[in-house]
Amino acid sequence: MCVEIHQGLELADSYCFNPHKWMLTNFDCTCFYVKDRAQLIHALSIMPEFLKNQASTSGKVIDYRDWQISLGRRFRSLKLWFVIRHYGLEGLQYYIRKHIALAQEFAECVKSHPRFELVVNPPLNLVCFRHKLGDAINEKIINTINSSGKIYLTSTKLEQKLTLRMSIGQATTDKIHVKQAWQLICQTAEEIENN
Repeated sequence: MCVEIHQGLELADSYCFNPHKWMLTNFDCTCFYVKDRAQLIHALSIMPEFLKNQASTSGKVIDYRDWQISLGRRFRSLKLWFVIRHYGLEGLQYYIRKHIALAQEFAECVKSHPRFELVVNPPLNLVCFRHKLGDAINEKIINTINSSGKIYLTSTKLEQKLTLRMSIGQATTDKIHVKQAWQLICQTAEEIENN
């Protein structure tokens, strides 16, 4: 996998990622690591007398109420625990590697098309690309495709230009789906160009 995107991670004070975006986990689950939990707890801690207890004070237990602003906390990690238990490390690696490979194939389609350009080489599963004729056609492409309900693209601005974003990460996505998505994008672009 792309090791270079994690270079220097050991120097970070904290690291946060969302398993609901790629690890087969339902929405609203975030993994949050901190190097020194005492600093975070000190910054967010509220300690009225009725919340004080011997276990928390002694440090024998981790009281997660002080890891965020709100006092209560749902048990979101259980969702991720079930996913890891069901698929295992190898199963999750399989999905991630498959999606990266599919994104690379999609990127190759973009590179080989005379009217589209790849904005950046995708290190993971997000492909940023655009039609060479400019923002107006890219906006029409994304609006037409998204209103069709067949696939959904997002957009961003890179180098002040509207850029289309194709994220490959749904559990059942296969090569045929990526191929059909690319065909739809090309067909939509061609219809817009000809009108």
